[in-house]
Amino acid sequence: MDFIDYYKTLGIDKNATADEIKKAYRKLARQYHPDTNKEAGAHKKFQEINEANEVLSDPDNRKKYDRYGKDWQQGEKFENARHSKQAHGSTDFGGHFGSGDEGFSDFFSSMFGGSGRRSQAKFRGQDYNATLQLNLTDAFKTHQQTLTVNGKNVRITIPAGIEDGQVIKLKGYGASGSNNNLAGDLFITFKIINNTSFKRTGSDLHITHELDLYTAVLGGDTTIDTLHGKLKLKVKPETQNNSKSRIKGKGFPAYKLEEQFGDLFITYSIVIPVNLSPEEKELFRQLQKMREQ
Repeated sequence: MDFIDYYKTLGIDKNATADEIKKAYRKLARQYHPDTNKEAGAHKKFQEINEANEVLSDPDNRKKYDRYGKDWQQGEKFENARHSKQAHGSTDFGGHFGSGDEGFSDFFSSMFGGSGRRSQAKFRGQDYNATLQLNLTDAFKTHQQTLTVNGKNVRITIPAGIEDGQVIKLKGYGASGSNNNLAGDLFITFKIINNTSFKRTGSDLHITHELDLYTAVLGGDTTIDTLHGKLKLKVKPETQNNSKSRIKGKGFPAYKLEEQFGDLFITYSIVIPVNLSPEEKELFRQLQKMREQ
């Protein structure tokens, strides 16, 4: 990859301040923005300007770029390799490697698979990232699933109570390291799809349950479906619309604590009867008159 002088791209000196970098970038970005500049090559120039700004506007990246030039993104690996070689009594490749130092690129080539007389350094394997989608009912119980990662089947145990967006690390299930060094890790991000009528908040569950008018007024029994099975509840007389009831221990399992469950919160929605017969309407009128007395 050809070396790009980011300072030259922005038209600034290597000692430019953060404000000078910002001003130079804004000026050039307006000049070469594809929405206003339709000239050939303007789009490529705009991309180069953005790339230069992303590196030089970040203090840490700028330091690496100033020291390692085009290989700045590999700077940390170089330092680790150099320290490893020093610890084993190997030759110190120290010194300041600037953008024009060809020996530096040769050194990286020897480390990352190129031919050379120097022995390859040991590096930990690359980490893998995967996303696993589960239904809420799947996350209710501990179970096993098999993932295919980089052509290999990995069987994992998923604890009950896993959260949406939660990340689990499987140590050593990433790419193999160089020279028999440690393998990377596998990071699994869980995406929980709610396939129920419940709303989950941590280990608590919330649900709206319809209640007929007569049971709400007179009291009685009602049955709701929960993730634990059917649940029969006593309804108090004169239960109001949107009133709530809390059932302890009938929510979601706490993560890795399957014997501990959150609570179930029920919101009652009173259903008004429709398609009343003339006789039913007359009874309601009589009730209305009685309440007005």
